[in-house]
Amino acid sequence: MTKLIIDTDPGIDDAMAIFYAAAAPDIELLGLTTIFGNVTTKTATRNALRLLEKAGLDLPVAKGADVPLMLPPFTPSAHVHGEEGFGDIPAEAPKGQAITEDAADFLIRMAREHKGELVVCPIGPLTNIAHAIQRDPEFVKNVKRIVIMGGSLEEGGNITPYAEANIYHDPHGADVVFGSGGNIVMVGLDVTHRILCTKEDFTSIAGQSPDLGGMLQEMSKFYLHFYETVGKFDGCSLHDPAAVIACTHPELFETRSVPLTVTCEGEESGATVVDPESLRAGTAVCMGVQSEKVKNLFLQRLALLP
Repeated sequence: MTKLIIDTDPGIDDAMAIFYAAAAPDIELLGLTTIFGNVTTKTATRNALRLLEKAGLDLPVAKGADVPLMLPPFTPSAHVHGEEGFGDIPAEAPKGQAITEDAADFLIRMAREHKGELVVCPIGPLTNIAHAIQRDPEFVKNVKRIVIMGGSLEEGGNITPYAEANIYHDPHGADVVFGSGGNIVMVGLDVTHRILCTKEDFTSIAGQSPDLGGMLQEMSKFYLHFYETVGKFDGCSLHDPAAVIACTHPELFETRSVPLTVTCEGEESGATVVDPESLRAGTAVCMGVQSEKVKNLFLQRLALLP
């Protein structure tokens, strides 16, 4: 059983990842921390609470940073995930509230309480993780792994020609994480672009799981339309779900250990770059994936939802 905290900016594929974690029998989800990216941190916190309540889970949600480590705030990508983060599904107030502890402090405390067992899976910008590392030098030693959805080694970017969106939105924070010496796994575009979920897949999910799967199908209409506007008609990439699956099924991914730095300025800002001269510990970068097995696992687990 993997003890997991997801650091999230929900977000349509974040919702897919969180519902997967809720259904997975090999995941003990301990809570969510929230971050800006697809939406503002305030909206991310509301959405995280909504998703947990929808899934019938009573778990802590800790609100994270509102702005990047050093850069000014970015405007959320409403054209990708909708104004409220869930496509055309309107805003809805959750019954619960976030805990008073902020995301970084919550992560630090949970890493201490579950020393050597906790896996942290950031599927948004890495600001909260960077704050946790800066506040507590033992944080990266206490966690078992940090499995990141973000970055790209050979695939190029998806927000600029050089940068993947999560890294681009806080390159300085990402550089702190990659330079921390922790056990870091990067699940980036090199593999997530090879795992696609189609309109028919979402129809199947809704048929087997009318409540939560139906919600994902409704969200997916907006998401798939965005992909079509950029010329991709064969489905949407399973970015965030792939990272959660890598937390429990590393055997489905092939990794390459390389020292990484992040470009923090200029037109290549947000690029994740191999830098042997940095003397940094290697990051396990996912470069190969058993795409059909990952996708089938995603679909099978979601079928267990109500």
